[in-house]
Amino acid sequence: MSKKQPAKAPAPTVEAPTALPRRLTAAAALTALEGLALAGLGVYMLFVGIAGDPDSPQQAETGGITLLALAALPLIAARGLRLGRRWSRGPALITQLMALPVAWTLYTTGGAMTAAAAALAAAAVAVVALLVNPTATEALGIGGPSSS
Repeated sequence: MSKKQPAKAPAPTVEAPTALPRRLTAAAALTALEGLALAGLGVYMLFVGIAGDPDSPQQAETGGITLLALAALPLIAARGLRLGRRWSRGPALITQLMALPVAWTLYTTGGAMTAAAAALAAAAVAVVALLVNPTATEALGIGGPSSS
């Protein structure tokens, strides 16, 4: 008696992931850096609110929690960009558009905040330029009317 072995189905072929353009990787890195900066500032404000001596502990704690919540948007967008997800471009652009008025406010404060304003504005403008670049939009699968 011979035992009949079931025919094995061919293994599904897995396509190798396509490498993301450097522009998209750079945009993801800058967006993640902004998110980490927001999260760091949020943790600092929470720490000052709890262990420090702020003018208003409740206001410092609320500000810290708010910054931690706001840090989620650029961090999630950066991860999506790094993975080449189409949906991530919108949140990343929104983050940059929100960063520009913040940079202006820091600039008008003057002093040491001028350097922070310049860095934030430069990062925001760079990320916007990287994300609207045709190479990045093509890698994300976003195209114009002729791409349908």
